Amino acid sequence: MALGADELIEIDRVLSAPGVDARALTELQRRFPHLSWTRCDATDVTETPFRSYLRFEIHLVDRTEHCLQITADPMRASGIVLANRNVIS
Repeated sequence: MALGADELIEIDRVLSAPGVDARALTELQRRFPHLSWTRCDATDVTETPFRSYLRFEIHLVDRTEHCLQITADPMRASGIVLANRNVIS
């Protein structure tokens, strides 16, 4: 399943909102139940993020092959890793 431009815009809105916090994952899971969501610390992911925000980075997950892999191609994305950035406010 591809990740559409409208979905990316909505994800941008959620993660760019003032005061966004860990509850963003619950909101994103509610809005996009067809995507697989995983949360981790940003230091746990070595690949370049697909997008970066003040408090989060997102990495796209491709499950089309035998093993999961990070992709930069939204057309291959079936999931998202939401990586928490440790930002001191």
